[in-house]
Amino acid sequence: MKNILIIFSLLALNLNSQSDSSKIKRAPTDTSKMLLNMDAVYNRPFLQYGKIPVALGGYMEANTNYAVTDGITEGLSFQMRRMTLFVSSSIHRKIKFLSEIEFEDGTKEINIEFAALDFQLHHLVNFRGGIIMNPIGGFNQNHDGPRWEFIDRPISATQLLPATFSNVGFGFYGKTYQPKYVWAYELYLTNGWNDRIIGNSQNKTYLPATKLDPERFEESFNGVPMTNAKTSLRFKGIGEIGLSYMGGVYNKFQDDGLTFDKKRRADVFAVDFNTSLRTKTNITAEFAWTFIDVPDTYTQQYGKKQHGGFIDIVQPLIKRPMFGFEKASFNIAMRAEYVDWNVGTFNETGGNIADDIFSIVPAISFRTSSQTVIRLNYRYQWQKDLLGNPASRTAAIQFGISSYF
Repeated sequence: MKNILIIFSLLALNLNSQSDSSKIKRAPTDTSKMLLNMDAVYNRPFLQYGKIPVALGGYMEANTNYAVTDGITEGLSFQMRRMTLFVSSSIHRKIKFLSEIEFEDGTKEINIEFAALDFQLHHLVNFRGGIIMNPIGGFNQNHDGPRWEFIDRPISATQLLPATFSNVGFGFYGKTYQPKYVWAYELYLTNGWNDRIIGNSQNKTYLPATKLDPERFEESFNGVPMTNAKTSLRFKGIGEIGLSYMGGVYNKFQDDGLTFDKKRRADVFAVDFNTSLRTKTNITAEFAWTFIDVPDTYTQQYGKKQHGGFIDIVQPLIKRPMFGFEKASFNIAMRAEYVDWNVGTFNETGGNIADDIFSIVPAISFRTSSQTVIRLNYRYQWQKDLLGNPASRTAAIQFGISSYF
């Protein structure tokens, strides 16, 4: 963090000492229409000054929130969801470094989400090491706020899967281009889960709780690496489909050579899809299944199987110069999402175990460009408890802005 602040300070001094603003330029981004979710990590707007080998960028998100749950409200709140900084450098034409540092809720949380060195050996064999963003589903790789019409991140990506989940590790990735399709893969070994999956304040099986252990960037919780693999295929004129897997041992099964439990695994499978129709309608969908080996001594409120996902539909209505913005657009959108944290039935009665949530989010947005969005969302959701009692209902109105800088 100290080094990053020094870089920003030096850059600011150089900018102030030079009157020639032409030395400041945007680093080129890939404008190909055959991009994959895995390309999102580098395909961001960066600012570069002269011949300085470091490029800088980032984005911010701020919004209002007014929610009512079963007739009870805490009133209107203003939120600074996050500010994220990017620092990249081309050390060599075949060696690249990129870091992503996120400040959430002011500075309540500060996370290094990505800090990896890439060695480009061959288009099909590239080596990556450092803090890697685990490629599970599509959202985890392509999560930047300005790219979405919705203020809240998908429930399935934040409360079923651990959103922006990253770990220290190494691995390989590659891509091949053909005239009508692009195929790519990623394969990593990283530090992984910990027992917060079943030992958390939620009192249920909850994979996002594993992010609360900051020591995962220092050492493995149990010495067993997590395996993470993804393959993606995009057909020209059709869309991209991705299949991914992430899994490993989550419990500490031995200590000082003494084994006191079997190895218990948590495994996640996900499929994601995105396409753009001839009507310019954009569709993004993701669904995930989790399987957790929960000890038999735990009650049935700890689910052994979970699943959930979302689908977003975005339709541009007007796309022309507006209000002085040359590439402005006005859009309408809709999100439907669902998560079941406990798939199964009670042993005693055979009745369904609920513990699920469903929501719909209509939205309108105004984009001054692809990099800046003003958005208005209305959220309505139903959430049932473990026993399937009548659902609690929440309605929320949110207004917010998000932009790269």
